[in-house]
Amino acid sequence: MTSTAIIGVGNILFQDEGIGCYAGRYLEANYTFSEEIDIIDGGTLGFKLMTYYQTYERVIIIDTVSIEDAPGSIYNLPADVLMGLGSYRQTAHEVEVVEMLEICSLLERMAEVSVIGMIPEDIVSVNIDLTQSIKAAFPALIAEVIRELERCGIACQPKSVTTGLDQIIKAYNNPSQAKLCA
Repeated sequence: MTSTAIIGVGNILFQDEGIGCYAGRYLEANYTFSEEIDIIDGGTLGFKLMTYYQTYERVIIIDTVSIEDAPGSIYNLPADVLMGLGSYRQTAHEVEVVEMLEICSLLERMAEVSVIGMIPEDIVSVNIDLTQSIKAAFPALIAEVIRELERCGIACQPKSVTTGLDQIIKAYNNPSQAKLCA
C-alpha cells in the first residue's frame, strides 16, 4: 500500500472549478516519483474523501480555494489551517472537503492532509476548460505540488515525453483521448 495520495478535486463542468482534476492528470501524465503515489481524480467525491483521509499517511488535495485574492494565487494550507477558514467554504465540494476533515480529526486515525489550492477566476460558466489567467498560473500550481512532495521526501522527475495542459483538458471533452493522460 502506498502512503501518499494526491487527490485532484473539482467539477470540470464549471470552468476553473476543474483545476484540481486537471492538475492530478497532468502530474500523472508528466512525472515519475521516487515512491509509489496514488493519484486520484476526486471530482466531486465530497463525503467519500473520508476513506482516503483514513487510508493514507499523507493526502495532498489539489482544488480551488475561495479566498479573497487575485485569480491564480496559490495557497498551501495544512488541514488545521483550512478548517479554521470559514470563508473557504463557498462551493459544494469545498464544504464537503472541510466537513470530512473536521469529522476525521475526531477519529482515531487521520492522514496528514494539505490542500494546495488556486484562486479561480470563473467557477460559474459552464465550460470544460480553464480561463487564460488560470492556464498561465498552472505551472506554478504544479511547482507547488512538487515542492510539497519533495518536503515529504518524494523526488519528482519529469518524463521525457510530456502531455500539455490543453491535451489534458481535451481528453475530458473527448474520452477516446483519455489514454493520453494515463
